[in-house]
Amino acid sequence: MKRALFSLAWLLAMGALVSAQEVQRHGLVFEQWVRATFFDGYKPASYTQRWDIPATANKAHGGIPVNPKTSKYGTPVDLGDALRQYEIDEPFMLIIGFWSQDGDVKRLVNIIAPEISPALWRKLWGPVTYADLLRLDALIKDTGPAVGETRQRALKIKNSPPFTKAIIQVNPKIDTRGQRRLQCSLRFTDVFKHLAPGADPKPQEHPTLFGVEFPGPIASRPRAFNQP
Repeated sequence: MKRALFSLAWLLAMGALVSAQEVQRHGLVFEQWVRATFFDGYKPASYTQRWDIPATANKAHGGIPVNPKTSKYGTPVDLGDALRQYEIDEPFMLIIGFWSQDGDVKRLVNIIAPEISPALWRKLWGPVTYADLLRLDALIKDTGPAVGETRQRALKIKNSPPFTKAIIQVNPKIDTRGQRRLQCSLRFTDVFKHLAPGADPKPQEHPTLFGVEFPGPIASRPRAFNQP
């Protein structure tokens, strides 16, 4: 019966996402599966809200907010806007589905769901302060200088203390199309070292979340990157 319910949740998730861009749908499919299977099908009021799944919707897995993410196996995990991530001051769960490309499908090869305390989160930022992030963010969003100059200055700051002493990495996003963002990420090895030290980082044939196996590969072609 449980397997049938999980399959139904999976089909509902797939059906709700047929209009999503094929190269990006894997993240949406995984998140929808997580919501449907473990969080009573919770639907966010807004995709800009701080938590994809708020604590009030988490009745079976610790009662803390949850953010599901996907990441290519072996690569850094993108966490989102650096300022918003730095502001986190409550326990939360980060569910990460790691995928590998196999032709025109993505296969989940590992899933982890670490619970992260405010103390651990602050430790990952090391000596970086909110003021440090604000200064870098302001530089990135200053449209006065040429893009190349701004990018060079931002990278110089990124590659200097205090940012080089932090475990969380800041990632200035600057291009000629108007993108001006300060994102952050965790290296693949640091995810398992600091967030899930007891988890096996190796690819798994049947990855599970809370004892439930992810139901199958996702139709999603390799992403084609445009030049900035």
